[in-house]
Amino acid sequence: MKDFKYLSGYLIPLTAIIAIIFPARFAFLPLAFAFGFLPLLELLLPRNEKNLNDEQEEVFLSESRFDYMLWLSFPIHWGTLLFFIYCVSNFTYTPLQLTGMTIGVGICSGVLGINAAHELGHRKSKFEQFLAQGLLLSTLYTHFFVEHNHGHHRYVATPKDPASARLNESMYVFVVRSVVGSYISAWKIQLSQLKKQNLSFLSFKNNMFIYLIFQFGLCLAIYFYGGILAFMLFISTAAVGILLLEVINYVEHYGMLRKEISPGKYEKVMPHHSWNANYPIGRIMLFELTRHADHHYKASRKYQVLRHWEQSPELPAGYPAMMLLSAVPPLWFKVMNPRVKNLQNSLITPANVSR
Repeated sequence: MKDFKYLSGYLIPLTAIIAIIFPARFAFLPLAFAFGFLPLLELLLPRNEKNLNDEQEEVFLSESRFDYMLWLSFPIHWGTLLFFIYCVSNFTYTPLQLTGMTIGVGICSGVLGINAAHELGHRKSKFEQFLAQGLLLSTLYTHFFVEHNHGHHRYVATPKDPASARLNESMYVFVVRSVVGSYISAWKIQLSQLKKQNLSFLSFKNNMFIYLIFQFGLCLAIYFYGGILAFMLFISTAAVGILLLEVINYVEHYGMLRKEISPGKYEKVMPHHSWNANYPIGRIMLFELTRHADHHYKASRKYQVLRHWEQSPELPAGYPAMMLLSAVPPLWFKVMNPRVKNLQNSLITPANVSR
């Protein structure tokens, strides 16, 4: 039964539903839960660096329940979002209540609408890729499907990757650079793919153009159903989800840099090129996203079998706490810059990474 621990990630949409139903008392429950209770809990619990053995990995990979738990993100997130749209379109709330509810649904958009989509987007199954794109549509960030798989994973920890934060770059500067740069990168990747296949811009294989149509259609449908308020609140939930994604990107890759072995060519991505956070609560609630080093080392590995590497640099706290720390750049630099420099000076030899 302990394998069903990943269902705890759905406590986030549960808090959002509670906030929507009982806004007078619980409008800010999701925010308090995600960035108050969880960081405190992670500070009290020890890290877990234990890996599965080969036999356990085979069993975990053969068990469909891990896929089912991930697939649930689609109906749960869309159900939460549509319930929110219905309520704000038909009932009256105070501005403060709307603010709390919107942030709560926005946190769902980040945790499920983007993070779960991120895991599904790495799968080879067309069904799972469909779920990934459908989830990303709820955040108006569908280009992530193109850029993340074909851009970020190729250029992570290099100057060519807009989603890799540079040393001494504040979170605020990074978020703007990453949002703009990732969108431009996605279009470059898409147009390059079309050119290689001798296809026109209006081809059905131009996913970026198709994404624009679906995103515009979704926004139009929400506007005509709920009016300008529902539309603006929906845009706000998407913005919160996108912000969470980009702040996590900042935390995961801050200061990491791969060696350029020849002009424009970089060393292979290794486990020491991303920050890890082996805190158990963040691991299970984010489908092991916090074991990010192994994910970049081998992106095809499913979340339930991601590993800890001794060579991977560890964050001093879990994701929620580090995201809060990044909001104060001087404190962030004071905590993280020495760790980056120590890592650079350690001349890590990536041994025993053949599995």
